[in-house]
Amino acid sequence: MVILKGLKIAVISWLLTVCFTSVNVIGAKWYQQKINIMGTTAKVELWSENETAASMAIQDVFAAMEHVNATMIPYIETSELYKINKRASQMPMKISTELFQLLEYAIDMSLLSNGAFDITFSSVGYLYNYREHVAPSATTIKNLKNAINYRWVKLESSPQTIFFKNPNVKIDLGGIAKGYAVDEGIKALKARGIKHALVNAGGDSRIIGDRMGRPWYIGIKHPRNLSKVASKLPLVNVAVSTSGDYERFFEKNGVRYHHIIDPKTGSSSKNSQSVTIIADTSTYADALSTSVFVLGVEEGLKLVNGLDDVSAVIIDAQGKLHYSDDLVMQTQ
Repeated sequence: MVILKGLKIAVISWLLTVCFTSVNVIGAKWYQQKINIMGTTAKVELWSENETAASMAIQDVFAAMEHVNATMIPYIETSELYKINKRASQMPMKISTELFQLLEYAIDMSLLSNGAFDITFSSVGYLYNYREHVAPSATTIKNLKNAINYRWVKLESSPQTIFFKNPNVKIDLGGIAKGYAVDEGIKALKARGIKHALVNAGGDSRIIGDRMGRPWYIGIKHPRNLSKVASKLPLVNVAVSTSGDYERFFEKNGVRYHHIIDPKTGSSSKNSQSVTIIADTSTYADALSTSVFVLGVEEGLKLVNGLDDVSAVIIDAQGKLHYSDDLVMQTQ
């Protein structure tokens, strides 16, 4: 067994990516619902003594997620992020307080990770098409790679504006938006007085409370055999984010092209197969899982080991498992 100090978590076997199961069959007082959003399936499961109250709380979660999706998806012409990518290189552009604050947070994560997390990865990343198995040429990457640098993004707090100091810059919040949406969902549940719940969107999840005296259980999948559940993970009051090279990818001529772009190269990061981060919020865990994936084992663990109340499990490029220092291995 693996015991995580400082967090109410026990990790059995090895952590890879997240798929949810429950201790009990959902009874009369457990309610759940799923929707497709943000390119993934979102799930809410909560405890309530009233079916109407549960339904209203769940709809609040989905409304919060829909708002994030409508605001922060870069390929929807009506979204605020789409408009930023179209106009912010021409002149400073006033943006909403919500998006401004999340962009500030993203820049802080870039500083924390020494550039491993960088929303300007989209300056090249937007040219990858994983459904059509298309990747930009080496020449194209070389010509645009200079635009990948979070320092090109200039934020002014009064008024709240954004400006791209390089005309080729494009930003994408794919490494943080789903985590933020999950946190907004949890905020909506707390506003309704919900004390026991799970909100999940793809590889990002957050849990409040427990399953009425028992932990929530998460099944662990293998990054090279996604139909296989390796083990289960009991969790209470925590956020979990998994980034993997199997989420959106294609293989061509023996090369795996996936959506986690290394800002230094403009190409898919080759340092990891999977990174799971356990932290207090999904926004934080989401950005950190991307950061550590790009950094790789040595630098990634160095980053995590220097942070409070953060744990990591890294599966490196060869499939070997690595733990952060706060994990204690015990043989049972």
